[in-house]
Amino acid sequence: MRTIDITREPVELYKILKFEGLVATGGEAKLLIGDGQVRVNGETETRRRRKMHGGDVIEFRGERFTLRLA
Repeated sequence: MRTIDITREPVELYKILKFEGLVATGGEAKLLIGDGQVRVNGETETRRRRKMHGGDVIEFRGERFTLRLA
């Protein structure tokens, strides 16, 4: 599991995928989230602008990421 440091809360889910380089664009992130390809805290997430906080866990493309407020 990889840790992603965030500097503020909340952060929108699609922005995390984009800024961490997991997708090429914000539009791609929104499409993948809308298609149900992202899980947050063990549940499929389809809200593109889901507000994320430190301690949340994202699962995407077989990888797990934990958010940590830096």
